[in-house]
Amino acid sequence: VQLQASGGGLVQAGGSLSLSCAASGRTFSRYTTGWFRQVPGREREFVAAISWNGGSTSYAASVKGRFTISRDNAKNTMYLQMNSLKPEDTAVYYCAQSKDWILRTNRGDFDYWGQGTLVTVSS
Repeated sequence: VQLQASGGGLVQAGGSLSLSCAASGRTFSRYTTGWFRQVPGREREFVAAISWNGGSTSYAASVKGRFTISRDNAKNTMYLQMNSLKPEDTAVYYCAQSKDWILRTNRGDFDYWGQGTLVTVSS
C-alpha cells in the first residue's frame, strides 16, 4: 500500500489550504482513512477520519468546524479542506489508512501511512 500526501505549504492565519492523499495497493474503498499531524517533539495526533463510504466522519475538537474531510473512492483519493487556519495548525500532516472499514481515530488502528506534507501557518 502506498499513500501520497500533497498540498501542504505556507499560508497566512485565517487562510485556507487543501490537502490530498492518493492511495494505491489495495481496495481503497474498503477502509477507513484519516489525517494526523505532528509537531517536532510532540506525539502524532488525530485530526480527522472518514469511513469507507464517506458516510461517517470524526474530527478532533481543535479542528471541528474548520476542517472538512472527504473522499472520492473512484479516484482512490482522500481530501482535507482546511479553513480559518491558525498558527497552531502548523505541523506535518500525514494521511493514513485503517486496518478495516470501521470508523477509527486511534493512531494504532492505522496500519499504512503516507510520507507527510508540511503545513505552515504564519501569524
